[in-house]
Amino acid sequence: MVKPRYLLPSIAAAAVLLAATAGGALASGFGGAAAAATNGTLATTAGCGKAPTLTSGTRTISSSGQNRSYILRIPDGYDRNHPYRLIFGFHWLNGSASNVASAGYYGLAPLSNNSTIFVAPQGLDAGWANTNGRDLTLFDDISRQIENDLCVDTTQRFALGWSYGGAMSYAVACARPTVVRAVTVISGANLSGCNGGTQPVAYFGIHGTFDSVLNISMGRSIRDTFVRNNGCTAQSPREPSRGSLTHITTTYSGCRAGYPVQWAAFDGDHTPSPVDGSGSPNDARTWTSGEIWRFFTQFQSTTPPPTTPVPTTPVPTTPVPTTPPPTTPPPTTPPPTGEPGACAATYRTVNTWPGGFQGEVTVANGTPATINGWTVRLTLAGGQAVSSLWGGVNTGTTGEVTVRNAPYNGTLGANASTTFGFTATGNGATPPGNLTCTSP
Repeated sequence: MVKPRYLLPSIAAAAVLLAATAGGALASGFGGAAAAATNGTLATTAGCGKAPTLTSGTRTISSSGQNRSYILRIPDGYDRNHPYRLIFGFHWLNGSASNVASAGYYGLAPLSNNSTIFVAPQGLDAGWANTNGRDLTLFDDISRQIENDLCVDTTQRFALGWSYGGAMSYAVACARPTVVRAVTVISGANLSGCNGGTQPVAYFGIHGTFDSVLNISMGRSIRDTFVRNNGCTAQSPREPSRGSLTHITTTYSGCRAGYPVQWAAFDGDHTPSPVDGSGSPNDARTWTSGEIWRFFTQFQSTTPPPTTPVPTTPVPTTPVPTTPPPTTPPPTTPPPTGEPGACAATYRTVNTWPGGFQGEVTVANGTPATINGWTVRLTLAGGQAVSSLWGGVNTGTTGEVTVRNAPYNGTLGANASTTFGFTATGNGATPPGNLTCTSP
């Protein structure tokens, strides 16, 4: 595939101007989002509590047998006992990590109020071809290095980028759905691959209606990957007319709780900093950073407080935990108490759409003894077939299906529970039958 030559605008001024006009209000509104993670330990990394050795600036790392680099920005006043949000910003073709960092990581750093660790990796050949998965491996290696040294909330990892950087963010969403909580793809396309692409990830796509480099149809196509995965109701969102100098943001309906899909089409060409009205691309009216920040910071940490209360009702917006997830309190009505090592499974239909549905199974240990490993068996109705499953490992996709725990959620303490979810084709009106749970 011949790679297009992308535009190379300077977005640093846009970030600075946006920070000056909106930073204070947004930071005050969302600066405390990461603070919810300070009271727990289950969703934190090995770096929590350690005196850090990493410092802000350009770092080098060996990845896939090559020396790679990235720019790291650690919050001022870093607290080693405070789990921070982590955001990766990927640069465009012929751009650089330095471009991303100098522009405030797409304008998000000025809005973060020191609540976030930022990373800008450097692509080979100034791009993200992701040959043989090398750039996904870089993402993994950088994440591991940072999280072994710094305190990160593992339920608050995000990625974004423009153009080729948007393509790389899409590749991360496809291949690392249990690692990133959400991504934003600005004027992107499927250029870096989509290894996997079957599990839900909160997704925000932004694209110009007359993009002359990557046609908006490419942005719609990759957006629809997560419209399907997240169980959203398919639609054709309204987009602004040529010459209107506006943008229209649409939040899809019907999506799985905690996994929204948002789409913003703007009357413009291939740019990371569109404006409403007749201003220049570096006008203070650039709106993307503010909307991206709001999208990312809507997701609260799932780290529990020291004394976790049993909720009186399920919280519909609680996302599926990322790796390694915390176990959650039992449902309001606890499963029957059995012998030590026993477990119980309950099913609920999360969402349905024509020709498919999304289900979730809660696995609960209602005994005073810890269980190590669990197996759920269920029978799907005729015409139903599992298309994707997360939070467990399934054997079979039709009829009698067996699901065993994932490597990270097999151990359940007394009165603890976990979940696995799946999407399936067929009529969701009939719940699975013969639902049983056993443990060693």
